[in-house]
Amino acid sequence: MILRQFLRLSSLFHSTAVSFHMRRNIGLSAIVFNKTKELDPVQKLFLDKIREYNTKSKQAGGPVDAGPDFQKDMNESLSRLQRAYGEGDLTKFPEFKFE
Repeated sequence: MILRQFLRLSSLFHSTAVSFHMRRNIGLSAIVFNKTKELDPVQKLFLDKIREYNTKSKQAGGPVDAGPDFQKDMNESLSRLQRAYGEGDLTKFPEFKFE
């Protein structure tokens, strides 16, 4: 019902660009407001796994199930980047200051 009213309003603008953006935004908002109980079982499983990984990574303080090989490769990559691009902490996003 609400969707029909929005589509009628979009036809009043006589602009295909405005109509297209309104339809796209309405379609995206419908996905966002979709409740988890109404999800496809595969989508629900995917979201549950993402949430589970998120809690595990917060508890571990980094990547989950990362062994010593991962840490060794990470340190080698960071040292290679520091040699190429200079010193500094490469694990943080740089801060830009514009004058």
